[in-house]
Amino acid sequence: MSMKKNAALSVVLAGTVLLSACGSNNGNASSPSATTVPPASSESTSPAAATEGMKLEILSGNVGGKTPEGNTKFAQAISDKTGLDVTLDKPASDYDQKVLTALSSGAKYDLIEVSDLAKLNAFIDQGVVTDLTSFVQGSKILSDPAVIPSGEWEQLKGPDGKIYGVFSKFQGATMPIVRKDWLNKLGLKEPKTLDELYAVLKAFKEEDPDGNGKADTYGLSTSGLYDIQGIMSAAGLKYRYVLEDGKRTIPYATDAAIPMYEWFAKLVKEGIMDPNFITNDTAKMRNLFLTDRVGMVTYWDAWVGMFNNLKQQEDAATTFQAAGMASLQAADGTILMRRGDPDFWIIPANAPHPEAAKKFLEFWNTEDGIILGSLGVEDYDYTVDNGQYTLTDTGKEANMDHGVPYWYNSTVKPQFPALPGVEEAMALSRQYATLELSLPTWPDAEKIVTNYALKAMSGQMPGGDAVEQMQKELKAANLID
Repeated sequence: MSMKKNAALSVVLAGTVLLSACGSNNGNASSPSATTVPPASSESTSPAAATEGMKLEILSGNVGGKTPEGNTKFAQAISDKTGLDVTLDKPASDYDQKVLTALSSGAKYDLIEVSDLAKLNAFIDQGVVTDLTSFVQGSKILSDPAVIPSGEWEQLKGPDGKIYGVFSKFQGATMPIVRKDWLNKLGLKEPKTLDELYAVLKAFKEEDPDGNGKADTYGLSTSGLYDIQGIMSAAGLKYRYVLEDGKRTIPYATDAAIPMYEWFAKLVKEGIMDPNFITNDTAKMRNLFLTDRVGMVTYWDAWVGMFNNLKQQEDAATTFQAAGMASLQAADGTILMRRGDPDFWIIPANAPHPEAAKKFLEFWNTEDGIILGSLGVEDYDYTVDNGQYTLTDTGKEANMDHGVPYWYNSTVKPQFPALPGVEEAMALSRQYATLELSLPTWPDAEKIVTNYALKAMSGQMPGGDAVEQMQKELKAANLID
């Protein structure tokens, strides 16, 4: 993916849930399930007016309201703006499993939100998703490079070169996020190498950066193996697959990863790393960062702004300052940063109302759709007075993320300034972040890699033994060459 193309993206920050978009770790404990509303009689804003009154069944992981009431209002807003009779099913948990069950059982949805390219490739192989190439190329909205840059569509193409999805938002990148105020307080510089990072994390553990006189802080916390790419970059290791001379390799399962796992095990042994990193979900990890328990986490660039905004809403005089960091440099100066898999909509092959789905997909990438997906529902999440947008208390809690904290459409300008620190973090993402190679075999390979990597990182198993076992099981299952 060209960084020049990425730099041209129009992006706005907002949101409280950016995890792996459609994953089960999104922390939406109060998320509603299905909400059905009839269409309003107002004129449709979408170009495809022939679908007026048609039903639309949506399965969503992040798009929608944050509460049952909010989800009902969100579904009604879609109906009001498109003329469709909308059912919005937003499960409270286990979203990935819900998607797999829906596609394997023949449940009939018109649109399903997905955020995993490996799964998309598997769905294509199974023939359960619709080819959208002609629709995208024939749509005045979606084919406009100002709405979605032309090169971005490569992400959603199958092996046959056909397009099988439409973006639901622009996905950012993951990186180390550090307490910049703690660095400043302790007179430390932002670490660039693994040795420098160790010194910073050790200081966060031992030098009372929160000033409470207690030894109750950690240097680093993660959520399992999630998003440690920024640190593994120090050894030049890319997550997922890398093809070498046409052969499938997994850098995290090579001998080069052994010193990195041993480095993490050292942090655990010395009490520098949060000991619960293996079982943390992302919500627990975020809470440690927000409550002055840990000085660094590995997470999405968007959360730099969200962390700062949440603390400033809590206390306008807070000294809390989160900052994004570039990944650590490898010996040759290489910096590897992970751009997240895109969030996108698919139309199942058995969708009962594909034309309604296509109408929604065009609407979702217009100004009306983007405002709904970011700010939420007018007079519920925000109000407008003489062109001035104001968030309600409900809207502030939602933090301007109803599925679209970032968007592609460069003609749609944000209604609020970017949150503190996010523009700098996003600049790093645009400069360094690249997609990982998603092969259909990755979900199975990931289970093996994660299992042994966490055992090695926690000190339960020597790094060399863990990698040896990874390689043995990956080869036995024909997951690497």
